[in-house]
Amino acid sequence: MSDPSKGAGPASLTGRLARLRVPLGFLSAALAFWLARPTRATLVAGALIAVVGEALRIWAAGHLHKSREVTSSGPYRWFGHPLYVGSTIMAVGFAIAAGRALVAATVAIYMAVTIAAAIRHEEAFLRARFGAAYDTYRQGASSQRRFSLRQALANREHRAALGLIAAVLLLLWKAAYNGTL
Repeated sequence: MSDPSKGAGPASLTGRLARLRVPLGFLSAALAFWLARPTRATLVAGALIAVVGEALRIWAAGHLHKSREVTSSGPYRWFGHPLYVGSTIMAVGFAIAAGRALVAATVAIYMAVTIAAAIRHEEAFLRARFGAAYDTYRQGASSQRRFSLRQALANREHRAALGLIAAVLLLLWKAAYNGTL
């Protein structure tokens, strides 16, 4: 099977969006920070929600062996893409923490476009790489494996955790600067 990101048409656009989701995320985040009007209440509520999302991501990363196998343990038993579910929960938390509907709309558009593209792109890759094993997993097969913090670190999940901390600190700074803390 060919790489779905090569060539023309919708698959090509999907691949490009999947690859560009990180730089587009930085641009969206910059716009969101600029527009944000956080308050003490929005920061507390949003940060708590975002921490739940990051906890899901850490749990998933501690089970994931990227590109080496179809992972079906931990949160992969319940979610096809727990890292993306965790990212989405984090995005909801950030949107709430930012305290503006315009930020929520910006975050929602970014997430809907890029995460959907990333999922389509990833599923095509996994089917091409693992064939029937991936289809069996998607039909509900699961395995048991213990969570590994070492694996979560190998998957660089600490970067997402540090990004979350930086986002909360920037929103705290903005709330203090705006006098809404």
